Amino acid sequence: MDRLAIFDLDGTLVNSVADLANAVKHALKKMNYPTHPVAAYCRFVCDGVRKLCEHALPKDASVEHVDKILAMFQAYYVEHCMDCTKLYDGIQELLQQLQSDGIFLAVASNKPQAFAEQIATHFFGTDCFSKILGGNETRPKKPSPEILLDLLAYFDISRENAILIGDFDVDLKTAKNAQIDVIGCTWGFRSREELVEAGAVYLADSPKDVAQIIRKQGVFNKT
Repeated sequence: MDRLAIFDLDGTLVNSVADLANAVKHALKKMNYPTHPVAAYCRFVCDGVRKLCEHALPKDASVEHVDKILAMFQAYYVEHCMDCTKLYDGIQELLQQLQSDGIFLAVASNKPQAFAEQIATHFFGTDCFSKILGGNETRPKKPSPEILLDLLAYFDISRENAILIGDFDVDLKTAKNAQIDVIGCTWGFRSREELVEAGAVYLADSPKDVAQIIRKQGVFNKT
């Protein structure tokens, strides 16, 4: 029986908020806009980089200025996306354990494809994740289920044998829309309370909890 564990990237596998914040702050300063503390960017991320830039700008900012901020963000981030980004403790061990259990691993992120691949391969090499999917111009972003459905089709795995692991209420909504199980991670960019409010059935306070949920609670192939 093939099984698939799909991971969100930012806030689940890696803590990237400082690099995201620094890239947006760089662009905001260039355009003489006010900046925000790093912690604020935990609220701004999840809907892709354009929305990240929109959230950081005043509500009355023009589309033209959003475009300029986005372009400056991307130019800066490609050079600095791993200055401060780091793995969460226990992630490497979790992935190794799941692989040893014969579970396929994949990434599903709203981060643009090039950035998602760059960061994932930097930290995990090319042999960890069998497929890395980031945002692109044609596929709707999470919470649309399309990214998960694309992964199910790629691996030829049923919904019952796949699970999403993520830290956002958006991840929970995405999994619900794709009709697969999801584990909410409380160590990321959203609080336990928000994940509970969003309807999380499984909650993990550490990567070790993820493995225990998968192994002991039998999330795959329930009948």
